[in-house]
Amino acid sequence: MEYRSIPQVRLPVSRIILGCASDGFNGGKDMSAVLDAALAAGINTLDTARVYAQSEHVIGQWLGWHRDEVVIISKCAHPSLLHPMRLTEKDIRKDLETSLRELGTDRIDIYLFHRDHPSVEPGAMIEIMNALKSEGKIDAFGASNWTYERFRQAQEYAEKHGLVPFSVSSPHFSLARQQADPYGGGCVSLTGEENAAARRWYTETQTPVFAYSSLGRGLLSGKLKSSDAKHAAKVLDVFAMKGYGCEDNYQRLARCEELAERKNCTVAQIAMAWVYSQPMNTFAIVSMSSPARIPENIAALSLKLTDDECRYLNLETEG
Repeated sequence: MEYRSIPQVRLPVSRIILGCASDGFNGGKDMSAVLDAALAAGINTLDTARVYAQSEHVIGQWLGWHRDEVVIISKCAHPSLLHPMRLTEKDIRKDLETSLRELGTDRIDIYLFHRDHPSVEPGAMIEIMNALKSEGKIDAFGASNWTYERFRQAQEYAEKHGLVPFSVSSPHFSLARQQADPYGGGCVSLTGEENAAARRWYTETQTPVFAYSSLGRGLLSGKLKSSDAKHAAKVLDVFAMKGYGCEDNYQRLARCEELAERKNCTVAQIAMAWVYSQPMNTFAIVSMSSPARIPENIAALSLKLTDDECRYLNLETEG
């Protein structure tokens, strides 16, 4: 396993992060086998959120004496239909107290705003997170689905006022281009030419990027064959189809299959290796519903792709 240090986080963070938004976690099932296997294999970082149904409770039921061995990421202030803007201190504190109770812990290692809203000043968010940190309820903090411009404004505010800045950002990033917001309500991606400036900024600053949907919500997991792309909707869920089900992504899938056969590995390993081969400081959030998938995903860390192979996979060259 590879680990990297992140400011304000007590433990080194595994570059593979166990995504805890799968049906098992959300549905309240006993996921101890997966959690035990992940930790035994060196995956010490778990990604959850207040809005992920019963996920925090499932983790809390398992956590116990493992608490000092793991890094917990959770998220707050996700909007709802009745409350499209929940980035108030009252909402944030309410979510945090619920998350702490469900997780059975007195602090969260990395706490993220789940969404952004243009009516809120980034500096105000820095102030709230610093207050929570000073109370010992969170260690590091950051933002999920914030544009790099808004994220940068928050960092500049923290520096100007002598406050602790954001430690991490969690946008979508994968080989699969996000063609549309899969969930609605402000999902931010680093894919596509339109986000080249964001990728350059993350490369220059080396801000840790926790990439969600790093396998295109299953499109690059190997369960869909490029030869069967016309029936993709029978294999992928509606969110995957809305966000990633398009012709150029099926071409990327085909090239993953080609390279996987040549390198004697899996499609998912190729797609994950592509994420790790980028010049940004990337960590991949990956859901694993079975312990059997864990060694396979870890092996992607040691799979090295050349720059030419990365460009080929991303349809930038003809090979």
